[in-house]
Order: sequence, then structure tokens, then C-alpha cells
Amino acid sequence: MENRRSFIKKSGLFLSAALLPFPGCIASTSQRKLGVALVGLGYYSTDLLAPALQETDYCELRGIVTGSPEKIPVWQRKYGIKDSNVYNYENMDSIASNPDIDVIYIVLPTGLHAEYAIKAANAGKHVWCEKPMARTADECRQIIEACNKNRVKLSIGYRMQHETNTKKIMTWAKTNPYGPIKSVVSEAGYNGSTINPWKLKKEMGGGAIYDMGVYPINAARYSTGMEPVAVTATQSTNRPEIFTEVDETTSFQLEFPGGIMVDGKTSFGESLNNLEVTAENGWYYLRPMQSYTGVQGKTSDGLNLPPMRKNQQAVQMDDDALAIINDTEVMVPGSDGLKDIHIVEKINESAANNSKRILI
Repeated sequence: MENRRSFIKKSGLFLSAALLPFPGCIASTSQRKLGVALVGLGYYSTDLLAPALQETDYCELRGIVTGSPEKIPVWQRKYGIKDSNVYNYENMDSIASNPDIDVIYIVLPTGLHAEYAIKAANAGKHVWCEKPMARTADECRQIIEACNKNRVKLSIGYRMQHETNTKKIMTWAKTNPYGPIKSVVSEAGYNGSTINPWKLKKEMGGGAIYDMGVYPINAARYSTGMEPVAVTATQSTNRPEIFTEVDETTSFQLEFPGGIMVDGKTSFGESLNNLEVTAENGWYYLRPMQSYTGVQGKTSDGLNLPPMRKNQQAVQMDDDALAIINDTEVMVPGSDGLKDIHIVEKINESAANNSKRILI
């Protein structure tokens, strides 16, 4: 249980305005790196984001927000984080006066995303929010509204859309090199013998459909370049003693314009990592389609899609940093995260109503 007592004072440091990024500027190696503060120091921050921030060109780890005081000295020793850039959940609002921090990255359980993304926006900092964006579509809208109101950029952490082979799939959705798309199979899941406790709680945004399901949902949308019009879904569990509140496995079929059908599946009890696109004149796939490394694929005419060598999270954060530095549109805006959560809600509605076909 995290101890949320106040344990650090806000910074009084001042940074010359001449070093700050400004709208329309061109990024270069001399550009001051953006300062990133990670909110929540669990596995994803500790093992993936913090190391990736050591490989970025346009942003760097400068701050942390945590409710676990014992983690602070470990992070400070490892990453040289100043006392003035350490916050807890109660005093996070005071980050507003800290010029060291340009971006706040929300890496908390899904059910807490809206609360802390809105706090970050109200502090006047740009917001990076891990996927899934929030527990409900209404919460997604609240985040978007807060960012718009405070004139800060909002990016959702869909790292796959920054990955080389995934970007090629997204391009092919527009160019149709193998003819019109006919059908798609989109699956993501893992066989979890142990599940993080919060992922079993409905109020925290737990369940396979949230945690892993947004991968095949998002892939269904970017691989077709379209938005679904209807869905049917089923949910089940082989471990009812564990999955008392949320789904262990969800299977769904999304209907897209032009008769395109997408068969999707996500699970905490089955290893799934596959995106297959069948077109009129051929096919292509990514296997794995959402792993942290090694995303690769093939096409029906023998083209190999080799893995990207760069760190996915580093590329993602640099892309998002450049959007801030150059004042351009982010690659994955809040509207994209909102669309997925709206679909998640419709999937849950269909499953709760005996696989009823639900319009989206």
C-alpha cells in the first residue's frame, strides 16, 4: 500500500526562457531536451520507459511522482533526479511551477488515468497517457477537454503506431497494394499464471479487453483505415475463482464499411500476438504484432518485414517530443484513444447481452 504523505517540497528553480522550445521551431541536436516526469513507478516505468529515456534524442527523464518513498533514493541514484523534481500524489499539483518538467507521463492503473492526466493538464504540462486511455469514453473526453482548456498537447501511448512495420501496415490501408481489404484477424493476449491484482478489479479498468484488447482493436482500425460500424462479442473465463469481476478472454467481431470483417480476440489465459490482413490480390501479416521487440512479418509475394532495431518506447517518446518542440500534431491524439474505449464499451455491452449485435 503506497504511503502518500508529503515528502518533498516543490522546486524554486528558474530556467532561462531562451532555452525553452517555441512553436514552429525546428528540432536539432542543440535543442534543449524536454524534461519528462513519470507518474507511477511500476514495471512499465521501471523496466521500459526509464531505460528508453536514456536512448531518446529530444526528451529525458527529469522527474518522478510516486507514493512509495522507498523508491525515491533508488531512482535518484540511478538517474540523477534532483530532490526538487520528486513529487508524491498529494503535491503533484505543485509541479506547475517547475520549469524542469515539460511533460508528465501517466503510467498508472487505467482507472486512475483520468484523474492524474487532468491534474497534469491543469498544471500546464503536456500530457502523455499510457494506453488504454481511460476506463470510460466519458473519462477520455474529460482528459481531452482538460488538455484543450490548458492548451497542452495530449498523446496516448500506443507505441505500435510509432513502430516501422506497423506504420507500413497503416500506409497499406490507404494504398491497397494487394487490392481492397477483405478481412482481418487481430489478436493479442498472454497466458498469465499470475495477474497484477489491479488488473482483476473492474473499477481500476482491469480485464483482458482493457489491458490487451486495445491492441487488436486499435490494429483493426489502423490496418483497415476505417472505423467499425457494429460489433458482436463473447466473454469467458477458465478461472472463475480469479476472474470474479472482469473478463479473462474476449472474442469479438467488428464490422467495417464495405463488408470488411475483423475477427478479434484478447486474453489473459492464452498467448496471442497476430495481425493478418487478407486482400483481394494477396495477404500480409505481423507476428508478433505488439511485442516490445521483434515485431516482424511477411507478405504473399515474398516480402519480409524485418524487426525495427530501435527501442520502441524511445522512438515513441521522441516522436511525441518533436510534436511539442515543433508545435505539430501528435501521431496518436486523445481522439484515437477515445475511439478505442468507445468500442470497448460496445464490446462489453454485446457480451453482457448474449452476443447481441451492437451498433457503434
